[in-house]
Amino acid sequence: MNDKKIDCCFLITPNSLRSYQSLSKDYAAIEPPTWALLLAESMRSVGNNVMILDANAEGLSEKQILDRILEFGPKLICFVVYGQNVNAGTTNMSGTTYIANYLKDNNVSSPISFIGSHVQALPIETLEKEKSIDFVFTNEGVYALRNVLQLSEISEDTLRNIKGIAFRDKKKIIINSPEKVVPTERMNIDLPGYAWDLLPYKKKPLDMYRSPMWHAEYDFEKRSPYASLQTSLGCQFKCSFCMINLINRDNNDKIGVASNYSGMRFWSPEFMIKEFDKLINMGVKTIRIVDEMFLLNQKYYLPLCKMLAERNRDDSLMMWSYSRIDTVRKPEVLETVRKAGIKWLCLGIESGDKKVRLEVAKGKFEDVDVKDVINKVHNAGINVMANYIFGLPGDTKETISKTFELSKELCTAGWNTYAAMALPGSQLYKEAKIKKISLPSNYEGYSFHSYETLPLPTEKLTAAEILKLRDDAFIRYHTYSPFLKLIKKKFGSKAAENIIEMTKIKLKRKILGDQAH
Repeated sequence: MNDKKIDCCFLITPNSLRSYQSLSKDYAAIEPPTWALLLAESMRSVGNNVMILDANAEGLSEKQILDRILEFGPKLICFVVYGQNVNAGTTNMSGTTYIANYLKDNNVSSPISFIGSHVQALPIETLEKEKSIDFVFTNEGVYALRNVLQLSEISEDTLRNIKGIAFRDKKKIIINSPEKVVPTERMNIDLPGYAWDLLPYKKKPLDMYRSPMWHAEYDFEKRSPYASLQTSLGCQFKCSFCMINLINRDNNDKIGVASNYSGMRFWSPEFMIKEFDKLINMGVKTIRIVDEMFLLNQKYYLPLCKMLAERNRDDSLMMWSYSRIDTVRKPEVLETVRKAGIKWLCLGIESGDKKVRLEVAKGKFEDVDVKDVINKVHNAGINVMANYIFGLPGDTKETISKTFELSKELCTAGWNTYAAMALPGSQLYKEAKIKKISLPSNYEGYSFHSYETLPLPTEKLTAAEILKLRDDAFIRYHTYSPFLKLIKKKFGSKAAENIIEMTKIKLKRKILGDQAH
């Protein structure tokens, strides 16, 4: 044990059961805490002594978490409530606030802070609701956290001078002036990599983490060890259903709206290849590139892909990344991407109806033939995880049916559909508040897979109708004969069997009258 006092404990709490119901046991991913890893390494680079307590990966009880905290007695507890999916910052608040309350009830003296998309969107509301939280970070928090850890004592008086936080001052809640985010020219310096060595493991690094089923070709054995990392932060687009860009927040408004803070920052390809090398040397080949738009700026991703291709001559890397459908049309680019070890592209198709797609500012796809693009990706030997959204503004039963029929026609090896949510921090959330549309009454209500989930209604469809269409479509696609035939051909009969078993797990939904177990 290190005798030096711990300046900050980055705490990740279990949330999957609340968010994924019965799917959590075998099918939900266990993601490495990417942002905690970045923050931890950043704080270490300026001399702070930090730890990561990943109670989610270790499966710790609240008592075990308490015992660890009391053992190390950190100067600050920082709950990192991000997650890798767009809704996770809110849905993970459920388990996280439970643990925060438990620590306070058991007289933990360390101040408790929160960082993540939900508190970035709703700093004041969060502090009003959650009495166990002493303060929250209002954007990515790198410089604000450094300044907090420099304080000789963390108190109401000392926090007044820290930019980029909101805090409780006696009975008042104060949101301080904003703090800048790390600019691209300082990314390599102020966010200098990942603290992989601080993660728990059983026999080898990152073996307590597991990828999504589809990423591992529907093979349970290929899911671990598993890593995820980013080569950029933020997104240049302003989709109304997304809250990714809250990380770039640069004001102190009571409610943050992600589309106001669009923009991307990049680590250099030369810097990033060192992180990939670390993972490869640790024996980690299953890797997720978390960037919202990895295949966007060729200046950054092409040199990196070429360097990865040199390391992937045996084709052992199994990676996936996100991209827009209008950025992956060139066969020569796709060839380079595939040689780099990217075997899956996650593409946001969203809707089969162009009008619906344009209404949410997804971008202008008039010049994009979706079928042609998917064919080019497939021809490059890359699998597609196609993402769709049911219940976008303007959706009807007819447009949703059109979307589903398109998905069958495309017949991709990965398929996912969400019911549109008014996620805190998104433009849809702001509009729902203005229109007084019913929103979830608890954090679990923002989870796509939870019992409490409450999607947005449209003019033509109720929330319940949209959710039923989504859940039915999930079963229909994953039992669709051409799809299962494709899976058998690509990955074998066992993969198809695993998919069929997954479809037998029925999610309980409150608004559909199902009873939760």
